[in-house]
Amino acid sequence: MENRFKELPLAITICDREGNVLDMNDKSAATFAKSGGLDLIGGNLLNCHPEPARSKLIDLLNNPRINAYTIEKNGIKKLIYQTPWYDNGEFGGLMEISMEIPFDMPHYVRQPKSEGAK
Repeated sequence: MENRFKELPLAITICDREGNVLDMNDKSAATFAKSGGLDLIGGNLLNCHPEPARSKLIDLLNNPRINAYTIEKNGIKKLIYQTPWYDNGEFGGLMEISMEIPFDMPHYVRQPKSEGAK
């Protein structure tokens, strides 16, 4: 993982188009420590996911698209954002970004500036 992402306080996990783990940052390794942490690199994500998550992952690998949702586990709420990554326009695999978020989080609706406004 490039140094600028290594110590971010959110988990980044990257896999190739077959689901093989290519890289993890420190937070991702800590999040998945009980499953092997950095030793998961080189392994396949399909072996780490029970149903129905396994089928969802297979679908995302076969039909690349963004999959975003929130979860709550052990009293912590997280945003999970799974997105395809590309290399020269060719699907390379998926990147998952997982971050802790507050239970009560503000939501803002931003209106576009009207023409002529500075």
